[in-house]
Amino acid sequence: MPLYEILAIVFMVVFIAGLFSGYPVAWLLGGLSLGFTALAIALNGAGYDTFLMTSWAKFSGVIDRFDAIMSNWVLVSLPMFVYMGLMLDKSGVADNMMRNFVKVFGGIKGGLGLTVVVIGILLAASTGIVGASVVLLAMLSMPIMLEHSYSKSLASGVVAASGTLGILIPPSIMLVLMADQVSTPVGDLFMGAMIPGVGLGLLYVVYIVALGIFKPAMVPGRAAELEALSWRQIGVAFLSTVPTFGLILLVLGSIFFGIATPTEASGLGAAGAMVLAAMNGRLSLRTIREVGIETTLTTCFIFAIFIGATVFAYVLRLVGGDELITDFFKGLGLGPTGLVLVVLAVVFVAGFFLDWFEIVLIIVPLLAPVVKAAGIDMTWFLILIAVMLQTSFLTPPVGFSLFYLKGVVPKGVTIGDIYVGVIPFVLLQVLMVAACLLFPGLVLWLPKQMYGAGAAGG
Repeated sequence: MPLYEILAIVFMVVFIAGLFSGYPVAWLLGGLSLGFTALAIALNGAGYDTFLMTSWAKFSGVIDRFDAIMSNWVLVSLPMFVYMGLMLDKSGVADNMMRNFVKVFGGIKGGLGLTVVVIGILLAASTGIVGASVVLLAMLSMPIMLEHSYSKSLASGVVAASGTLGILIPPSIMLVLMADQVSTPVGDLFMGAMIPGVGLGLLYVVYIVALGIFKPAMVPGRAAELEALSWRQIGVAFLSTVPTFGLILLVLGSIFFGIATPTEASGLGAAGAMVLAAMNGRLSLRTIREVGIETTLTTCFIFAIFIGATVFAYVLRLVGGDELITDFFKGLGLGPTGLVLVVLAVVFVAGFFLDWFEIVLIIVPLLAPVVKAAGIDMTWFLILIAVMLQTSFLTPPVGFSLFYLKGVVPKGVTIGDIYVGVIPFVLLQVLMVAACLLFPGLVLWLPKQMYGAGAAGG
């Protein structure tokens, strides 16, 4: 094996090992990249072949990558979508929906769980911020469900899974980053994710309804203190969804019908969230300041990893990592379907140890050239990855939704309850991946209807 291939393997192994040190990922990526660059240049100077890594001047080409990142208009939408999500969480819209939906669904076996899923879907289509959605749903619904004798594990699983839908159902910052990494139109990914995303939410609904039929003790029905359901309650509950649906229509409708690009639509969404907060009396200078600070911190976190991953990928390419990965997959002798299955398995396992940021910014760009060479539709492939990445939020030890949830659950709910509760939902997520794999039309039908054979706008 040539020295540069050994260097590429050691580079990747050291990075994976470094993740367990707890050191910030962005600095780990950048620091290791610089260290291995220096090592490769030293070995090259000693007469060893380190592929393309010949000098620091060669390494300086990464500056062009930074320029491409900072001048990419698609990425301008990231802070605006983050701002929209955080502002909507402050607006009180979810509080109103929760109160009214409980009155409507409370009489059904599993009705409180259904309420969480429905609101989770609506929040996903209007916020896209997983941490905020999980925390908000947990604070609004966990005390109520536990008070009405819901299973601790089921209540935990419903909240964690429903809150995680925000990373899949558009507008999603994950889809924006994916589109940028592999040069695929954002609009195509937004369209492609709609049916799988909503379908995943419907699978959660079916599961909860099935529990109400076969295991009613886990999902009690209407409490005695709730008043009888009336048409007025149904009407009020419907009206409470109008602001959220209006924001969804403003953002996604403007993209789908070609009125605005995703970048422009993100600005509309941010402004719309502020209007909703003002309508509920929740908009103040303090709120604007808090949301602005949180948006800045979140955006800086994303871009720090973004820049670190760019350096990592560039150095890995210069020491022959791309060729090593391509040769490995070619050596497997797999067809397109087998290749996709292997990649999905890699992403599923990686989700136990890596956050979706690292998977999207490191693993996906490395595997995308192999997938393109096999003639696989990139929109379909990326949505498969996006659905599979839902599991990365729910699988220990690095399941971020589990951490968010544990921080706000009522006393008496243990991390063991949370782990047990998410298992059925992880299986449902894998089931949706299988459905998209067997029936590509679930992903590709909507983009084709909206854009035909052409690409969506960005």
